[in-house]
Formats: sequence, structure tokens, C-alpha cells
Amino acid sequence: MKREEAKLHEKWDMSLIFETEEKYEAEVESYKSRVDDFVNKYKDKLDSKEKIENSLRDLIKLAEMSSIMGAYAGLQTEVDAFDEKAQERLANLRNVFAEYDSKLSFYENELLTVDNAVLETVKENEDFKVFVEDLLDRKAHTLESEVEKALSKLSNVLSFPYKLYNDTKFRDINFPDVEVNGKKYPLSYNIFEGEMEYENDTDLRREAFRVFSETIRKYQHTTASTYNAQVQKEKTMVELRNYKDVFDYNLSYQKVSRDLYDRQMDIIMEELSPHMRRYANVLKAVHGLDEIRYSDLKIEVDPNYSPSVSYEDAKKYVLDGLSALGEDYLAIIKEAFDNRWIDYANNDGKSTGAFCSSPYGVPSYVCMTFNNKMSDVMTLAHELGHAGHFQLTHMNQNILNSDPSMYFVESPSTTNELLVENYLLDLAEKNNDKRMKRWVLSQMVAKTYYHNFVTHLLEAWYQREVYKLVEDNKQLNANILNKIFKETLEKFWGSDVVLDEGAELTWMRQPHYYMGLYSYTYSAGLTIGTQVSQNIRKNGKESADKWIEVLKMGGTRKPVELAKAAGVDVSTDEPLKNTIAFIGSLIKEIEEISIELGEM
Repeated sequence: MKREEAKLHEKWDMSLIFETEEKYEAEVESYKSRVDDFVNKYKDKLDSKEKIENSLRDLIKLAEMSSIMGAYAGLQTEVDAFDEKAQERLANLRNVFAEYDSKLSFYENELLTVDNAVLETVKENEDFKVFVEDLLDRKAHTLESEVEKALSKLSNVLSFPYKLYNDTKFRDINFPDVEVNGKKYPLSYNIFEGEMEYENDTDLRREAFRVFSETIRKYQHTTASTYNAQVQKEKTMVELRNYKDVFDYNLSYQKVSRDLYDRQMDIIMEELSPHMRRYANVLKAVHGLDEIRYSDLKIEVDPNYSPSVSYEDAKKYVLDGLSALGEDYLAIIKEAFDNRWIDYANNDGKSTGAFCSSPYGVPSYVCMTFNNKMSDVMTLAHELGHAGHFQLTHMNQNILNSDPSMYFVESPSTTNELLVENYLLDLAEKNNDKRMKRWVLSQMVAKTYYHNFVTHLLEAWYQREVYKLVEDNKQLNANILNKIFKETLEKFWGSDVVLDEGAELTWMRQPHYYMGLYSYTYSAGLTIGTQVSQNIRKNGKESADKWIEVLKMGGTRKPVELAKAAGVDVSTDEPLKNTIAFIGSLIKEIEEISIELGEM
């Protein structure tokens, strides 16, 4: 349906940020004025501890304004790519940010000329500690002021590859209907990824995959050129800013070592692969398939067990499952449901997948498509995990201290998924319902772990291979990218899964490649989330309270320290290996119940 046809309660309420367009426009003008005042007040005048601290207090206000304006303008384009007014609003704001970021570019450069002893005294103030530490870490990579100013002016242009990717994906691609046995079915990105991949009818599912793949293949060269522009830009930034390589450049922002990055992929590829191949063969046996194909991997173990899940049922599951985190946390989640923080309409032109945006000091906004499936319940729990996390962080930290490392950021979301799934598992155990228990276990494998430990792991492995080529000064094209992704799939699935024609194009579907080394952090976050959820399941309120305190810390500690505060030591490979073994135990139990039910 068109965006305007969606019901009001299915759409988020942007007036919670700005009541009217006029108030938004007034805020933009106020921002411009404040930036000009900031420049006049502090440029060439950062000559004392007091002046620097005052400047940081003013910077906090500018960052808050930027956060909420960016969300207001950007989020509206995510739910309707055909909204020309929203596109124009965002383009205009990007131009404002490019111009005024350029004006502000003097600030960090001048701070870096201040004597380190003075900066160390500023760092003693907890409100400014993270900012100053990060600033000092970047000192060796900061360029001359005129160069930084030029880069700031070019920020809109430098972000163009991601915009072009989205325009190609959501505005240019038109899918034909899928026809099976004389009946036609509509197809779009959202319909394919939200419905057709899970379709129980094998003929329809496989034909939808074929039609979808044939359609996106027509855009593979444009998409490859777009991605090549992105990675070549990153390679240029590496050279300009004197980083060792693209990995060092991207990981520096995450505050983790190359060892943690490589370990996450290497161990999963080696140790999880056998378990997932076993799971693929369970699907093959239970469904009586002649072969298990790549296009079959997202079907349910028992699609006929669970009836369609309404949004109200999903809300109840989420609230009941997250009650383990206490009333204060639950109050945030209830507000999200009651005050339209969640956009779950299924309309044309809406972004695929799901995300949560948390501008500072206002509600968090969840974007997803609700298709009445149990997997959507887990998506809700996941994205509300981000919302709960950042609401707690923003209540307890200023904006300079609020953002944790990307390495940690998926931990709260995946913890929520597992808490809801544990709640459902307890219901099955209580009722001695084997079929329900298998269904819950399969949801854990097929939704939570498949998505975070398989889908994103394969993305991350592929991305690492791409960056290796970039480091060797290679240019990329569609043939190269198809080859890398196909080899990645073959390495993980071996001969157990038949790769459909078009499986190699999966790289075209993911936006994560325009966000640095993001993909691998899903499995890193879920590693932490698995251990935290198990601690809460075992110890109850004690572990839940500890977790809530960690969520309040925001970015005031490095990711390894945050995990350790939650009782998880990711400086070793033990949590990761334990999580992989846990996934294996879930699959083994699914297999055993299936045999007991006479389906294998």
C-alpha cells in the first residue's frame, strides 16, 4: 500500500520531536545562529581550562540540536522513499550540516594545539572525559585546519554512495509479480524479505527467489560501482589520516583490537558452520525436500504450529518477556508502544529490515515491517532493546558520553530477544508441550542466531575479503563481488546446501557495508547478550540490576570493560565458544524432538 493508506497507529509520531514543521525550521535557524556564536566566542580563544570547559558545554547543546534535527529530517525518508518533501527536507539539512560543520572544524584542531597538561585537567571532569580521550587518540590522525575544513564542506558529497545505494534499491527497482500455478503474487523488497523468504510453499518460495534475484541482477553493476566508491573513499581517508590500513581506520572508532575482530569471524566460521549444516539437514528432513537450497534456509521448522501473531499479541509477548528487567525498564517499553515510537506499517517505499534511532533527549524511533509472524516479535524485542538502552543512557549521560562502541551496541538488543524467547520456553516447559518447545527453540536458532551469527557473519567475512583487495589497491566490480560472496557461502555451507542461482547477489541487499565494520558486531553483541540473558535466567534480579546499570553507562567505558561489568569477559574466546556450543545444543534438541514427534 501507499504510505498515506497506512493507519495512524501503525506509523510513528514525529510530532514528539517537533510539533510542527515551523518549529523544526526555527530550530534549524537557531542552530545556525548558535554555531556562528560558537565560532565568534571560541575561535583562536581556547587559552584556558575554563574557556575549554565552557566551550564543551556549548558543544553539548549543539550536538543535542544536531541529533534531533537529523532524526526528524532523516527518519521521514526511511518510511517513504517517494515522499519528495521529506527528501528535500533532508537534502537541505545535509547542506546546512556541511556548511556549519565546516565552520566548526576549527574546534578540534585548536584543541589539539593546547598543551596536553591542560587537556588532562579538563579530562578530570567526567562530563568531558570521553570526548578528550577520543580527541587525544585521534591526534595523530588529524589534518591541518584548512584540510579538515575542506573535508567538512565535502561531507555531503562523501556520504553520497549510501544515498545512491538507497535510491537504486528503493526508488529504481520495480519487481514483477511472481506467478506460480496460474496465480500471481506481488513482489517488492519488503514482501520478499518479510514474507516470501519464509513462505512454506516450496514452489512459491523458490520462484520468488528466482524472480527477485533476476530483478536485482539488472542493477548489480550500478550497485557494485556505488560500493566501490564507498570503499575507495575509505582507503583514501586511511592514507590522508595516516592509519595503518582500512581495518585500523574502522576499528579505531570501535575501540577494539584487530584480534577481537578477526577472532569473531574465524571461530564462528570454523565452529558454528558444522552446527548450521546440521540445522539445514533438519529442515530438509522435516519438510521432505529433495535438497535444501539457499532459498529454503529461512523456512520454519514447524510453520503450521504457530498461528498468525497479531501486533497486540506481539506486544504482550514482549512486555511479559522483558518483565525480568524490572518495572522502570518496562515503563520505557510501554511508552514506546503507547505513544507511537514504533512504525510497523507495510507500505511501499519503506526501508527493508529494521532499525532503532535514538536522538538525544526525545523518544527513540523503531522502524520495521510487521508481517504477523513470530519472527516479528523477536524483531520488536530486538529494536526495543536499542530503545531501552539509549533511553537509560540519555537519562544518565550527556550526549558526549552516550554512545557506546559499535562492538557493544547490539548487546542490549540481542539480550532482549533472548529474554523474550526464554519466557516462551518457560511456558512450553510449564505445559510440557514438546511441539511448542521445539517451535521456541527453532525461533531462537532461525531468527536470533541465524540473523546475527550467520547472516551478518557471512556479510562480515565477505567484507573482510573485499577490504583485503582494497588494501592491495584493487578496484571492485560486480563479477568480483559475486565471486567473493559465493565463495563465502560455499565455505560456510559446504555441500550440504545447494546455492540457487542468485545467491551470490546477496551482497547487494545489505546497507551495512556503508557503515564501517558493522556486520561482525552483531555476533559480538549477541555473544555478550547470550551470556547476560543466561545470567539473568539463572540469577534473576541480581543479574538484571547489574545489566541495567551497565546500560546506563553509555560510552563511558570501552566495550571490553562494559562487557566485564555485566559479567562477561570478552578478552578471552570463552564467551564466544560457549555461545556457539549453546547454539549447537539448541539444534540438537530440535533434532531430538523432531525424531520423537516422528518427523525425521
